[in-house]
Amino acid sequence: MLHVGVVGVGMMGQHHVRVYSKLAREGKVELVGIADANFERAKELAKKFNTVPYSDYRELAKAGLDAVSIAVPTSLHKKITLEFIEKGIHVLVEKPIADNIENAQAIIEAAEREGITLMVGHIERFNPAVLKLKELISQGELGKLVTISAKRVGPMAARIRDVGIIIDLAVHDIDIISHLFDEPVRTVYARAKNVVHPAGVEDHALITLGFEDGSGIVETNWLTPHKTRTLTVVGTGGIAYLDYIEQRLRLYNSEWIKEAKILRREPLRNELEHFIECIEKGKRPIVDGEAGIHALRVALLAQESARTGQVLEVGG
Repeated sequence: MLHVGVVGVGMMGQHHVRVYSKLAREGKVELVGIADANFERAKELAKKFNTVPYSDYRELAKAGLDAVSIAVPTSLHKKITLEFIEKGIHVLVEKPIADNIENAQAIIEAAEREGITLMVGHIERFNPAVLKLKELISQGELGKLVTISAKRVGPMAARIRDVGIIIDLAVHDIDIISHLFDEPVRTVYARAKNVVHPAGVEDHALITLGFEDGSGIVETNWLTPHKTRTLTVVGTGGIAYLDYIEQRLRLYNSEWIKEAKILRREPLRNELEHFIECIEKGKRPIVDGEAGIHALRVALLAQESARTGQVLEVGG
């Protein structure tokens, strides 16, 4: 049985603690402890989920961990992730993998050098509706893909302080669109501005992604009063409409309309179970470091494109 922990118990980290606690009750892992600089918050959660709180993640790293989820601010990803990797502890680091390409590459190289499982928390890959959509695309239900359009909008996120909306939210759909096309993004063009956030922290963006024979569009903002998370996929043989939140998928072609049968399940549970399985069986995660760095590279280029007004080649 794997001994697991969580570093950073803010909004996302709390969910990691909750799901690991469920898996612990089912005898699948042991939740050894959680760490946060806000020790009062760590103590409160530890009491609720029957684990041990730490104010210093370094002390948690000494507690006999096999694996850890890291859900701290993006600017701290490299420092904390490397410390766990160097101790031989498998890591799931929340998206984006790091704050810049150099730091992301350092994380990937360290994991490879130490033989550590490194997974990046692109949770939408594990949404049951996305899993079903990928299956249907692979079966040719939509023919050849032409365009994929994502809308990820909602209210202002007070919790986000260190990155803009492209790095925080658009990176989800950059990853998913590339995954569905089954190829890396080739070009990026973006428009982005800040309306209510400080200068340099964009709160709305429209991003165009170029592929060999298709295009992706990501619309995202922190200005819409209600949360929307949708995806539209157009192919030569039909069109699909996906709702991330409702885990709903409908397909249309010239002759019929049908709705996919989807067993609703929490994406984070799917993600953490996959992480555990990869460690136990020596498998490579479906969202590995290379997938994480590609999504980050495209997001950073989108920010640059928004500043310069240019279409940029992705490379890498």
